[in-house]
Amino acid sequence: MVRVLPDVAAIDRCFDYLVPDEMSDQVRVGTIVRVALHGRRVRGWVVEDDVTPAPGVRLQPLAKVTGWGPPAAIVDLAGWAAWRWAGPRATFLRAASPRRRVVSLMGAPPPPPSLRSGQGGSFPYGPPAVSAGGSTNHNQELIGEAFANERSVVRVPPDADPLVFVSAAASLGDALVLTPSAAQAAHLLRRLRREGRAAAAWPHDWARAAAGGVVVVGGRGAAWAPVPTLAAVVAIDAHDEAYQEERTPSWNGWHVAAERARRDGVPCVALSPCPTLESLRWGRLLTASRARERAGWPSIDVVDRRNDDPRSGLYSERLVKLVRSGRRVACILNRKGRARLLACAACGGLARCERCGAAAEQLGEGLRCRACGLERPSLCAVCGSQRLKVLRAGVSRVVEELEALVGASVGEITGQTTATPDTPVVVGTEAALHRLDELDAVAFLDFDQELLVPRFRASEQALALLARAARVVGGRRGNILVQTRVPDHEVLEAAVHADPGRLTIAELARREALGLPPYTVLAEVSGPDAPTMVASLPSSVERMGPDGDRWLVRAPDHSILCDALASVARPRGRVRVVVDPARS
Repeated sequence: MVRVLPDVAAIDRCFDYLVPDEMSDQVRVGTIVRVALHGRRVRGWVVEDDVTPAPGVRLQPLAKVTGWGPPAAIVDLAGWAAWRWAGPRATFLRAASPRRRVVSLMGAPPPPPSLRSGQGGSFPYGPPAVSAGGSTNHNQELIGEAFANERSVVRVPPDADPLVFVSAAASLGDALVLTPSAAQAAHLLRRLRREGRAAAAWPHDWARAAAGGVVVVGGRGAAWAPVPTLAAVVAIDAHDEAYQEERTPSWNGWHVAAERARRDGVPCVALSPCPTLESLRWGRLLTASRARERAGWPSIDVVDRRNDDPRSGLYSERLVKLVRSGRRVACILNRKGRARLLACAACGGLARCERCGAAAEQLGEGLRCRACGLERPSLCAVCGSQRLKVLRAGVSRVVEELEALVGASVGEITGQTTATPDTPVVVGTEAALHRLDELDAVAFLDFDQELLVPRFRASEQALALLARAARVVGGRRGNILVQTRVPDHEVLEAAVHADPGRLTIAELARREALGLPPYTVLAEVSGPDAPTMVASLPSSVERMGPDGDRWLVRAPDHSILCDALASVARPRGRVRVVVDPARS
């Protein structure tokens, strides 16, 4: 008799079933089966075996064994994740299951004895990826120290090659390597195979990963890969928000992988040019030499715009000189459309929505409300004038203005752009930094938008944006231009001096004074029935709000917060719970 969790969104409870004799050798914890439930057949996972059902209950047999599913350790981990991120267990088991039916692991090579967990011996270090400013010995010592600890946060320069850390992890045995994007994972996978290492891509090589003897490489979801004898975990760019699932439950991939490493007692190494405060609280910080770290950051030109003529808009003299230089330049502005804020040239009134009062943006020939989506002609709702002046330009408008300044075609990239423009100058949102490579320079047209956004993680996110730009321009060979009216901000000081620790010191003091993470933990509760759920929470957590239909819940640590969220029943109406919100 086994206990099965159905893969049904509205059901988060288990049911007991009999295992027919002909299926007994195929069923284990994690096996994917089909069962009869309320008159229909549904998919489910075996989460317990040898169970004792309640007396007097007549059990139905399993209808079918579909194939292999997550191993028992991952099933148990899914239960922890359901508690940690206040979500249904089926969500995590779904993430851990193969995309296609797997009936056998035969044909996948078994792990060689020398590559099994705990038998790897010393690391066969390769040469450092970028040797400028550092020595081979220093890299060997840094890697050795990282894998000697169970939890290590390694602050590497933006241009550092993570392959040396991945190779060291692979030398220990079955390693799990996480990257923020599928493109990074594919590139790393190709390089590992060129080295002659057996490597599996998540999620396509699920069966090969389950057979063992390989390095498993993938994005956020690879945290659930079925690595049978885990030897080490490496998370590349652990600061990246791509590791956090945007949908609820809002689980974080490298946090799941770190918990796996803790349970198996193997090292977990988080690599980042700008570690978050939470990760610094989690593990021991290790850094490259100061010379190596300085060599990995490009020259950063901070343009102080406090005394500039407002009529010059987004275009300082140094920016105009840069885009006219003929070099390959990306101009970053995180505002899509033509204009995000307009005012009437006649009466001075802002262009606002007549239905909800929010600011209207210019898209094409008309205006659209940014809040409710109402569209109307491009004219002032107060005096009827058709002359509107742009107070806050968007990417499309900047493209037109830069084409006039440069005298040549300028490309545009946003998250919706499908083709990459082949022009020397490109304007785009930060999506451009993920689409382009080998740039000569990156210019941030309005960096104050990143520094002053009302989010408590704004400074960390702004520094991560600069680190991403530093990687695209290739360290010292390129340069970054930053236009700002806050030139002495801690983020810019940290980037200019290639010392992210400067921001860490300032942020820690600020967060401690405000009672924000990492000194506390937060959850965001929103939706029509959020007040009902928040009112039911125990007094061990602090409630803050409401802000519309949104509440923040604060506790000293995750144990208290997650226990509190698990102790209350979800209301029947819509409620969204986000633990560790990235954008609050």
